[in-house]
Amino acid sequence: MTIQGLTVALSKGRIMDETLKLMAAAGMPLPEELHSRKLILRSPGGEVDFILAKPVDVPTYVEYGAADVGIAGKDVLTEAGRDLYELLDLGIGRCKMSVAGLPEQQPHQAMPRVASKYPRIAADYFRSRGQQVEVIFLNGSVELAPLIGLAERIVDVVETGRTLRENGLVVQEDIMDISTRVVANRMSFRLKSAAIDEFVRRLRAVVEKGGVLR
Repeated sequence: MTIQGLTVALSKGRIMDETLKLMAAAGMPLPEELHSRKLILRSPGGEVDFILAKPVDVPTYVEYGAADVGIAGKDVLTEAGRDLYELLDLGIGRCKMSVAGLPEQQPHQAMPRVASKYPRIAADYFRSRGQQVEVIFLNGSVELAPLIGLAERIVDVVETGRTLRENGLVVQEDIMDISTRVVANRMSFRLKSAAIDEFVRRLRAVVEKGGVLR
């Protein structure tokens, strides 16, 4: 079976190296220039094109068909809310989406504030618990919000918890487990089913054997 003709959107950053190790172990043809500044690369035999993108943009590229397949974290996919097929959990980039805050701080009685880079996830979580909150979107350093009085709590990805601890914050509730997923464009899944099935089959075989050594 072949994966000829696929365009794959890869997330740059935290999960990139582990993703490439999995793909290499799965026998995927990888371009030699993956760590260059080029944003579109082709495998040596021309079978697969790779788009190197910011993680938050991967769901958009896949939904609109610029890429047939994408690899991104569950946090990014849930926040984006795009109409995609989720095909495989790669089991890498594991962490949690959690609510955190200062241990002694109580939520504001009238309208508690929550700061987050993930406003959709935060709003959905508190709505599901019947709690009315004001969600404040921040692009980074979300841990600052409780320290300067901008918000009582934050919703953010927690991997080791070190940043929280060093800023005196504690996890109050876990919202969801996060790991890296393979997703596909719905039209591509029908028109290129054989190639996408083979792409997923190769990766699943590696994942089911325990992945690769990190």
